[in-house]
Amino acid sequence: MILDDFITITPTGLYCVYGDFYLDPQQPVKEAVVSHAHGDHAVGGSQNVYCTAATESFMKHRYRKFAAVDFHAKKYHETFKISEVAITFYAAGHILGSAQVLMEYQGVRYLYTGDYKIEPDSSCEPFEFVQADVLITESTFANPETKHPSPIDEIKKLNETNSNIMLGSYALGKSQRIIQLLNEYCPTKNVMVHHSIMPFVKIYEDYGIKIGNYKMYDRKVMKNNHEHQVYLVPPMVFHSYHKAINVVRAFASGWKNLQQQNGISLYISDHADWAAILETIEKVKPEQVWTLHGDGKQLKEYFEGRLEVKILN
Repeated sequence: MILDDFITITPTGLYCVYGDFYLDPQQPVKEAVVSHAHGDHAVGGSQNVYCTAATESFMKHRYRKFAAVDFHAKKYHETFKISEVAITFYAAGHILGSAQVLMEYQGVRYLYTGDYKIEPDSSCEPFEFVQADVLITESTFANPETKHPSPIDEIKKLNETNSNIMLGSYALGKSQRIIQLLNEYCPTKNVMVHHSIMPFVKIYEDYGIKIGNYKMYDRKVMKNNHEHQVYLVPPMVFHSYHKAINVVRAFASGWKNLQQQNGISLYISDHADWAAILETIEKVKPEQVWTLHGDGKQLKEYFEGRLEVKILN
């Protein structure tokens, strides 16, 4: 029997009362199961953190000695228990080390996706479809009007200008994917990386991911070469240099509002769009879908009378 209160939303985050642990808590807790290392899912200071090895590495870089009291790194497909709940990680395809969390209790399988995408991306482990009774899915882009374009077609847009480009990108996950895409599809571009992104690039390489060619940002190179330079910067730097001269601005994101007032729109998302969410539901074959991290109303309307959809947020 599916337990309606198996996962509940609290001010601290998603709580499983039957295992007495939190999924991606927003405050330090005793037992934290962390799907991936982005700051809106992984905070420092918890006593016990269960995650993949890559997520542990990213968290230790970001939070240093305050990352956690103890880490319990688990491999994909390795089952472990917290109290009476059996937990197994499966690749989520979002960033390196990102995991879906399968929780089994009293014969019922609850699958928490965390953030995910199902399209190919050689900078991280590919998404795995896992059957479950309850699919707890992110719904960031759960809108029938949202269809993410091909990332290859998007990155090739940068070939349409010879001018230098300031490219905004999240430091962890998106930047490493963008460096790979630039190397493969924009071979005339010289890729330079902001210093705050470099440690995450190095961690990717430590885990065997071939990022491609890049260099630490050099102001002189950018100043003396007015063509073919791509300077990859984190969002804070991108937004603080909104009047940067002699560069074309672009920001790699699925959000439309981040494409405004840029010279080039660059719709590259690391989240599932509407079609991908529907495909995931079809292959997971759940009896119920619970939605998080977005608006699940349109999914609820789409499946009305066919599948129970519960909006948790």
